[in-house]
Amino acid sequence: MPAQSGPDNTDADVQGAPDQEILARRVVIAGGHGKIARQLIKQLTARGDRAVALIRNPAQESEITAFGAMPVVVDLESASIDDVAAILNDADAVVFAAGAGPGSGVARKDTVDRGASVLMAAAAEKAGVRRFVQISSFGAGEPVPEGTEEVFAAYLVAKTKAEEDLRARTYLDWTIVRPGGLTDDDPTGFVTLSEPPLERGTVPRGDVATVVELLLGAESSYGKTLMLTSGPTPAVDAVEAIGR
Repeated sequence: MPAQSGPDNTDADVQGAPDQEILARRVVIAGGHGKIARQLIKQLTARGDRAVALIRNPAQESEITAFGAMPVVVDLESASIDDVAAILNDADAVVFAAGAGPGSGVARKDTVDRGASVLMAAAAEKAGVRRFVQISSFGAGEPVPEGTEEVFAAYLVAKTKAEEDLRARTYLDWTIVRPGGLTDDDPTGFVTLSEPPLERGTVPRGDVATVVELLLGAESSYGKTLMLTSGPTPAVDAVEAIGR
């Protein structure tokens, strides 16, 4: 399928403080209409970045445009690596924020939460986009507890397999973020961010978006799996502390 092309920002920059120049980035977000993605789009746009939101439903295009992103309609369950690589051309980073969502069954947990992530990572490699942030989940990378409900168990297995695929891709500068229980509470800007293990907790989706935006430029997070919950530390300080 043909990819839609967005504005060329290869040499674009925006002005921050009078003595500071911030380089604008082209960031492609899989799952671009999701709650975390919409918060992330607002933050990227406020910074002067160009957000490209991959969506499945054409009816969402006007809403995505209103948020400040360029919508691209693509079905990640049926698209080819070449289809997606064409969309990623000239991107600076990829954020995988897609998920089958509530009401989906076992099959779609695999085709979206695992399959779409694998597709995005392979397409990033083909397009030469090194930076890749994957939003995963608490419970991924661990044995599924006995008695876990079937669909949620499939979700955890899919997230684990997506993580395993990403770790094997040595070309990519990847970071895996495992948020705790997601809430729609107002973001606080204060989090706990650390490599596993971390005590279970919750975190507003807005704070997840803040951490992801900060991680995009954090080289110290390359090749790391990070657990995220609400906590006592300002998000910018928590990201800066990675690797110390």
